[in-house]
Amino acid sequence: MAAEIRKTYPHADVKLIQSSGGVFEVEVDGRRIFSKKTLGRHAEPGEVLRLMQQVAPPSR
Repeated sequence: MAAEIRKTYPHADVKLIQSSGGVFEVEVDGRRIFSKKTLGRHAEPGEVLRLMQQVAPPSR
């Protein structure tokens, strides 16, 4: 997933922050766009990238 994000957003600062309890959350500019804990499921393939594109379209 990080590679897919870096390809679409080459200047993005992608960080993996470990936590416990199976928590997986994605934030863009401080705004949470995906939370496994809240939704109770894993992200579908491409889902996180689509959500990112909605809040921060890649510059071309």
